Amino acid sequence: MKVRVSAKTYDELLRKLSELDEDVTEVYVSLRPTKEVVVKILENAPNVKRISCPPSLYPKVSKRVIYALGQLGIELVPENRPRGRPRKYDEKTVKLVRELARKGVPMREISERLGIPLRTVYYMVNELRA
Repeated sequence: MKVRVSAKTYDELLRKLSELDEDVTEVYVSLRPTKEVVVKILENAPNVKRISCPPSLYPKVSKRVIYALGQLGIELVPENRPRGRPRKYDEKTVKLVRELARKGVPMREISERLGIPLRTVYYMVNELRA
């Protein structure tokens, strides 16, 4: 089971980590995994095989911590999560809009047919030309 533990301070993170249960195998922590954080994870989730953190914090993790985890057979990795706001329209819809525009269908009709705001239809079509 994978668990995401997010906190703003180390005290809050340690408190949340003390609530982990034994069947957890993967843990994502939002702060840099220090020696204390790793010990708390191992105390409460002895079956953990993988610990991940944000890619910006991974270079700041102590080499000793990474080495010690490696000796225990636990992997410490940076987790690449998609950043920013998720797209509202998938690539399939964008291709359909562009295809209809290429065929000469009026923008207003595309907007009404697909239920997409007119300004967004213009944006999708003009993005192709840029």
